[in-house]
Amino acid sequence: MSSISENLATFNKELEGTACHLCAVSKTKPIEMLQEAYDAGQRILGENKVQELVDKNDALPKDIQWHMIGHLQRNKVKYIAPFISLIHSIDSPRLLNEVQKRAAQNDRVINCLLQIYIANEETKFGFSKDEVTDLLQSDTFKTMKSIKIVGVMGMATNTTNKEQVRKEFASLKVLFDDLKNQFNTLENVDLKEISMGMSGDYKIAIEEGSTMVRVGSAIFGARNYGNV
Repeated sequence: MSSISENLATFNKELEGTACHLCAVSKTKPIEMLQEAYDAGQRILGENKVQELVDKNDALPKDIQWHMIGHLQRNKVKYIAPFISLIHSIDSPRLLNEVQKRAAQNDRVINCLLQIYIANEETKFGFSKDEVTDLLQSDTFKTMKSIKIVGVMGMATNTTNKEQVRKEFASLKVLFDDLKNQFNTLENVDLKEISMGMSGDYKIAIEEGSTMVRVGSAIFGARNYGNV
């Protein structure tokens, strides 16, 4: 069985020559494994539960860039606002309003990705194309000085149909380009990241223009939900 450092080296070699970088998904993993990834040079770690994220931030080095990649409840934003580096999962105007409020209270600008609904699954969250355009055109959005929209995030359908996955990822890239052309002149918009691709479909995502893949099991091994 290969070590975390060996897995990271292998994966980063795979990303060489692409515009893509790695968010190592560390959810459910113990502090010791995250420290091993840190010691191997990994600085971007992704979590999907707020309490686990807060606990790990307290225990690990302060130059880690913590990414919130899971569905985020508005009443929990306050716990991560002091330190979060990037929120991948902004899926409603109300959530963005809360992040703006908590970022301002902490005298920070919090970078955010807008989660776009691209899958053929009712269980996924996210904005439609029309909804995200309406948000960015709104007067309220233009007053938000404590957030910055730096990209989009999407999750493909959980299917073995690779062409469907490819089509969904391609649609996110088209939307990203459209939004960039239309809104990148706004003060609180700097679109540069497309967060798409996980352990099972990251290769397709990279081919379709992903700039950030969210991969856990290929780095840390299978998840162990018994420890959370």
